[in-house]
Amino acid sequence: MLSRSILLALLIVLRTSEVAAQTSYDQIVHAAENPDNWATYSGDYSGRRYSELKQIDTNNVSRLAPAWAFQTQTSGKFETTPLVIDGIMYFTGLDDHAYAVDARTGRAIWRYERELPTRIPACCGHVNRGFATLGNKLFMAALDAHVVALDSKTGNVLWDEQAADYKLGYTFTLAPLVVKDKVIVGVSGGEYGIRGFIDAYDAETGKRLWRFNTVPGPHEAGNDSWTSDSWKRGGAPAWLTGTFDPELNLVYWSTGNPSPSDDPSVRRGDNLYTNCVLALDADTGKLRWYFQFTPADVHDWDATEIPMLLDLKVNDKPRKLLAHINRNGFYYLLDRTDGTFMFAKPFGRVTWAKEIQSDGRPLLLPVATADEKGKVVCPGAAGATNWMSPSYSPQTGLLYVVAREQCDLFTAIPQPFHPGHPYLGSVYFKPAEEKPWGALRALDPMTGEMKWEFKYISAPWAGALSTAGGLVFSGDMEGYFIAFNAATGKDLWHFETGFPVYDSPMTYMVGGKQYVVIASGSTLFSFALIN
Repeated sequence: MLSRSILLALLIVLRTSEVAAQTSYDQIVHAAENPDNWATYSGDYSGRRYSELKQIDTNNVSRLAPAWAFQTQTSGKFETTPLVIDGIMYFTGLDDHAYAVDARTGRAIWRYERELPTRIPACCGHVNRGFATLGNKLFMAALDAHVVALDSKTGNVLWDEQAADYKLGYTFTLAPLVVKDKVIVGVSGGEYGIRGFIDAYDAETGKRLWRFNTVPGPHEAGNDSWTSDSWKRGGAPAWLTGTFDPELNLVYWSTGNPSPSDDPSVRRGDNLYTNCVLALDADTGKLRWYFQFTPADVHDWDATEIPMLLDLKVNDKPRKLLAHINRNGFYYLLDRTDGTFMFAKPFGRVTWAKEIQSDGRPLLLPVATADEKGKVVCPGAAGATNWMSPSYSPQTGLLYVVAREQCDLFTAIPQPFHPGHPYLGSVYFKPAEEKPWGALRALDPMTGEMKWEFKYISAPWAGALSTAGGLVFSGDMEGYFIAFNAATGKDLWHFETGFPVYDSPMTYMVGGKQYVVIASGSTLFSFALIN
């Protein structure tokens, strides 16, 4: 006779095989219209991380309580954003583990564990930020520089393609983005002197369809912004998920630092296309336009933050905009049809530039020039913000950013390049007299003016989620998952998870109940209202 636990597992598998639906491209395009699901890393193509769900609101959020918790049995920074498709949740974890669970109960349906090489050069933890999905497939960008398709019902591998050689520092840590029939990924490894790229793979077969090299080679536009052959190890990783405008057929993807990150002596010039947002033709990968936030960066200010697509009025006329809350401390607003610079304004402490000029370039201050003795610069190497997601609520008209207030002592020290080894050209230290701190800030997207802030004790690493319930959710390094009034910033509810939060929350609805999810420690927490 079968045991009760085996019978329950069989029932879950049978139920899943009956109800698990295939995800069409049309469903992804219209994901914002079906908030019960969470179909992409940011919820939809806009990158706003906003949900129309409003069962949980400012009046009842005090009754929010854990509905279930799933233990991954791994340790390290847990940075996933789950997908939820018709009641089934799919998410990834440390060392490219992956899971499917019942979104109502958290009960496991299947697990996938990738066999990774023993030693992988990776700077910032063996993290994986999530899946993309299309049809019956889930797509993972793996730490060993492979792109993998799994069967969504079973977790079995359907195809597995190598993108680059992990031994040279090429890795993947992001959640892919599905556009039409393509799986788009950007590479990590800017600390190892890689040459960055953005790839598109055929969702059905895994065949690579196009590659955009984020550091241009000889005879390519922008190569003259690099000294000699420094482009070969120029960095420009593209390690966070992009966004997409179906009407313009443009994919927007941000890029990271040049290599070596803090020594410009071997790479004189603007170093295109580092620290840029790129607008790429979704079908061909051809560059339509770019905007560079920090030319010739010497402070490791990756611009890989999520490019948010906003449709707002400018001078009473509708306009397609791109908002970018940059690691260098400035908030930027661009026209996303052609990359026209509109304005930039500091959202945190900035000491390296007086302003961003009308041509979009920074007006540098003397402290911005690094040397071997070192200079204290704000923001620090971790930036005024980082990979954690911002959010925009059309309900309040406010943009929510997780800001870090930290300054570092930067030096520029020449360093030889060795493939597969760190290539930084610097040492930086946190001044002992200044304790890093941070805040969740609400900005007016059309002016950059701060409307409210909620201060954190420590510099945070958790992203934001806004909902039609008038709420913003985020977390802090003290382990709290917090719900704020989106209009005022008032703390309405909080829950101690027990570990620092390195994650961006999401929400979904199943069985008539709304849930909000955050990862912390080795656990994925799902919250719902109690009666």
